[in-house]
Amino acid sequence: MALSNTIRTYYKGTWHQGDLPVMNAADHGAWLGSTVFDGARFVNGLTPDLDKHCARTNRSAKALMLNPTVSPEEMEQIVLEGLRGFDPGAAVYIRPMYWGIHGDATGIVPVQEETGFCISLEEIPMAPEGASTTLTRTRFRRPVLEDAVVDAKAGCLYPNNARMIAEAKSKGFGNALVADAMGNVAETGSANIFMVKDGEVFTPIPNGTFLAGITRARHIANLRADGVTVHETVLSFEDFHGADEVFMSGNMNKVTPVTAFDDTKYQIGPMTKRVKELYWDWAASTR
Repeated sequence: MALSNTIRTYYKGTWHQGDLPVMNAADHGAWLGSTVFDGARFVNGLTPDLDKHCARTNRSAKALMLNPTVSPEEMEQIVLEGLRGFDPGAAVYIRPMYWGIHGDATGIVPVQEETGFCISLEEIPMAPEGASTTLTRTRFRRPVLEDAVVDAKAGCLYPNNARMIAEAKSKGFGNALVADAMGNVAETGSANIFMVKDGEVFTPIPNGTFLAGITRARHIANLRADGVTVHETVLSFEDFHGADEVFMSGNMNKVTPVTAFDDTKYQIGPMTKRVKELYWDWAASTR
């Protein structure tokens, strides 16, 4: 599913212009969903935490019983080579992907002798300055490891996220604030979540029901280095109703302010603005 018309695809050792077909109809990934991906960003000539995204791609593959065939270091170099085909000022979404090709005698378990791999680089702009979203509750929850491969960035997890977001949009909101199996807040339908109360920052503690994102970890490190107290803890929906500020954290747009959770309204406050400043200051320092 292309979001733009400007795409480069790496497949079988070569960069190609455009959205190249890479998967066969009978591949395990197409038939039974053994696909993993990661998402990094190229913005203002920067590729923040690209090495960590490449490494997580391989961890995700192993979680789905796939054999990762490209080292994180090699993957990073392939991405950087591909990015040279874009304007230096372009905003590009970086997607390395693996998928299963063959299954065992049952067809269900992917075998590791051959694994599909590609990288999709797609020009997608960052959200405009001042963009925000709103949240509501959803009846759908995040699964646990005993139910789904929640320790991977796996394509098969996203239909659940899609129905969360679709339900939220049907109610007139932009996204969903999602519970874990215990009924505590886990994340949103598309990103990790933070709240601010009395000058301190709070975020759900990783409990095996959601991916604690790379950008999430970067925000926590940046805030603590700036002297801000950050709590990773159990949070309820009532906690969010009582928050001073709320913002989402994800790779696509890094920081997305939240202006409402159901009938609770928020201002885009100083902490939300500060975490965004800290992120881009840090990113520029890695140039």
